[in-house]
Amino acid sequence: MSVQLQLLQSEIEVVPGRKLEGKVAGLLIAASNHFETRQTEALRLGFEGIDGDFHAGITRRSGGREPWYPRGTEMRNERQVSLVAPDELATVASRMGITEVRPEWIGANLVIDGVSTLSMLPSATLLFFEGGVTLKVDRQNAPCAIAGRSLAQNAGMSDAQAGALLFAKEARRLRGLVAWVEKPGTIHAGEKVSVRVPEQWIYRP
Repeated sequence: MSVQLQLLQSEIEVVPGRKLEGKVAGLLIAASNHFETRQTEALRLGFEGIDGDFHAGITRRSGGREPWYPRGTEMRNERQVSLVAPDELATVASRMGITEVRPEWIGANLVIDGVSTLSMLPSATLLFFEGGVTLKVDRQNAPCAIAGRSLAQNAGMSDAQAGALLFAKEARRLRGLVAWVEKPGTIHAGEKVSVRVPEQWIYRP
C-alpha cells in the first residue's frame, strides 16, 4: 500500500452501523391512476412494490430527478415505497404556517414512528418489519412540485403555486425516504420495525 493511500485512509471517518427500533403508525395506498394515498389496514408487497399502488413496478420512467437520462427513459424503480415520520411532518407544517401535513396529501405509503430523524437514514438502510417484509432505503425523498401542489390544495392555501414552492423549501431533508422491496409480504398497522443502519463514511478523495 502506498504512503499516499495510507494517509487518505487515515483521514476517512468511518461511523459504525447500528440498530434502531420503530413502529408502523400508518399505512396508505394510492389508486393506480392517482398520486394521493388513502389509509388502509394492510399493505401487500411483491417485488414490484405495493400491489395496485400508483408507484408499483419493477421499472419506472425517468423524470426531473434523473437529468442524465432523456425524460421518460425506462429505468429500475427504486421509488416503490414512500416513508414519512409524524414528527417531521409536524415540523414541516409549523414551518409552513399551516395546521398539519397529512401523509396522504404528499403520497406517502408508510408512517414510521419512533425513529429519530427518519429522513436522514442513509442509503442501504434495511427496515425489517415484524410480519416478515424487508425494505431497503434508496435515498431521501426530495420535496417536489406535485406533492407541494397537492398539499397546498388540501390544506386550503390560497395560492397553490406559492404553497408548492414553500413546501419545496421548508420540507427539505424532512420529506422522508423512498425504498424498494427486498423481501415481499404483508405489512399491518402497528407492526414493529427493526432498522439496521449500515456503516457510513464520506468519500473525499
